Amino acid sequence: MEKKESPSGSDAADSSAGSHVEWCKQLIAATLSSQISRTVQPDVLNRDTKVSRRLSTWNRPTLGFGALAKFSHNQVPLLPGETVQITVEDIMYICPFSGLLTGTLTITDYKLYFTSLIKDSSFILDVNLGAISKLETIREAKKENQQEENKAKGIELVCKDIRSIRFPFKAEESEPEMVEVLTKHAFPLSSGLPLFAFKYKDQFPVDGWKVYDPTAEYNRQGLPNESWSISRMNLHYELCDTYPSILVLPKNMTEEDIKQVASFRAKRRLPVLSWIHPESQATIVRCSQPLVGPQDRRCKEDERFLQTIMDANAQSHKLTIFDARPKGEALSTKAKEGGHENKSFYPNTELIFLDIPTIHVIRESFRKIIAVIYPIIDDAHWLSAIDQTHWLDYIRLLLSGAVKIADKLESGKTSVVVHCSGGWDRTVQLTSLSMLMLDSYYRTLRGFQVLLEKEWISFGHKFATRVGHGSESHDNDERAPLFVQFIDCVWQMTRQFPTAFEFNELFLVTILDHLYSCLFGTFLCNSERERVDQEVQSKTVSLWSYINSQPNEFTNPFYVDYENHVLYPLLSSRHLELWTSYYARWNPCMRPQAPVHQTLKDLLFLRAELQRRVDELNVQMPSSYPSSSSEHPTPHACPTGTPLHSAF
Repeated sequence: MEKKESPSGSDAADSSAGSHVEWCKQLIAATLSSQISRTVQPDVLNRDTKVSRRLSTWNRPTLGFGALAKFSHNQVPLLPGETVQITVEDIMYICPFSGLLTGTLTITDYKLYFTSLIKDSSFILDVNLGAISKLETIREAKKENQQEENKAKGIELVCKDIRSIRFPFKAEESEPEMVEVLTKHAFPLSSGLPLFAFKYKDQFPVDGWKVYDPTAEYNRQGLPNESWSISRMNLHYELCDTYPSILVLPKNMTEEDIKQVASFRAKRRLPVLSWIHPESQATIVRCSQPLVGPQDRRCKEDERFLQTIMDANAQSHKLTIFDARPKGEALSTKAKEGGHENKSFYPNTELIFLDIPTIHVIRESFRKIIAVIYPIIDDAHWLSAIDQTHWLDYIRLLLSGAVKIADKLESGKTSVVVHCSGGWDRTVQLTSLSMLMLDSYYRTLRGFQVLLEKEWISFGHKFATRVGHGSESHDNDERAPLFVQFIDCVWQMTRQFPTAFEFNELFLVTILDHLYSCLFGTFLCNSERERVDQEVQSKTVSLWSYINSQPNEFTNPFYVDYENHVLYPLLSSRHLELWTSYYARWNPCMRPQAPVHQTLKDLLFLRAELQRRVDELNVQMPSSYPSSSSEHPTPHACPTGTPLHSAF
């Protein structure tokens, strides 16, 4: 937990802590607005409350799948395994949209739950503790010659989901017990406690841990074949401890050769197959950078490995290597024993740099996005402010790189190798996006879950490090919103191809909410090996159990199975937009007047009713008449003439 000092008295003018002065100003302004302008607030407050209730159900499973809903004595809904830690009455909350509210704050080992009753309207603030990135105590600055520590004036919770939540303390209070309780359960790993996912005991009718079977997924792709084998060399994670236990490797490479290749790649993340084209047999192969170093080291086994990948595709005599990094970054890593492939040593290869920036650049861009959209939005400078964050520029770079990879396989019938430095950040963003463009299966509700399980989770994207699960190290330089950026790219594609994806926007929002929540075990740990060591599958619940137990909630009613169509999204600025329904969803002024999710549910219900009526009419019609279903294909029939596979 961090502590800030807010200036007091004559020291205010000399204080450099501008943000702390602003905090105090907001407290004063909120107090005045609650006393003077209360009459203009109810409409906004009611709308905020109603949508807050609806959104809170988005990021929390429906109670009662395996157990009856439980409530604490003060009517706080509790999940199975959740317990109340402390309740504070008559506490103030500074709502950035409704002014100063007084109510009851309950802290459990999973969430912060604040309720306030205003003019017969119930305001609810529901925040899961896993979403809290930083907890700061605001204190008065010490006066000259003051010996005793100054009293705390309040706390600020900086959240990973963009919100910033502030609770001022009463004048007679000094850092109450609730701060200690909140710190303990918001950052359990820093306090020696388990994540809440290991306490959560709900049961669902579907077992989400069975969604992904690596062997079944590779079988779906037509593997093994004459060139590729499903290998268990890494069964005990000795070949590479951040790779999954089951890998697809070339058949004609010996185990000794493969070990040599692993030793030549950063973190031993050797080239392995992720996806194979069903017709051309061109492949997407992922790995980390070669350990070339300043001496331009070579590895004969690595050179032969890439030649084998090329030879496995009879329709092309070239291999394209996509290095996700800017060329300058790739060259600079040579001084740190990294580098890139030298085309002189890898004949018939093409090396393309995709110029995608580092995690530090993306983190700073995301910080700017937060500053633009929360809590106050400057309508007069909205477009220029968004442009200055460069967030959409980096979205475009990712999509552009994925389109190049997909087109190289589809049009060029050429196998590709994709890597960055470690092979677990930019690499997975590119491989998963290109596979989403190429393979319609990954655009289904279940197929997208398989894609995440395979490319992101099993291949060792460092979720625990990048998200900071249960840790109070807010300023850790390894944190970065890379998975958020990827989901944003997926959302951009769903906007351009609204009928090509079986899942809806709520599905994507729910995934991101539970990326932070630590309610499910799906996104915990940094690798498959860590999850095995911590027995995640046997001790926690999968997010897919929740999703697949109520699939209609997450289904796109306009979905059409465009099988064998490749999606090439348009990349110009006019076709990309900020995902305000996710990033700015906490601002009541940015929410749609009508709840889109409910509209989609109504359409799904209407479609089911119409289909039921059609089926009834078909039964009633004389057999001499042709069936209406034969004359009019169902919505899932593959259409003709739809320009999904278009030039970019």
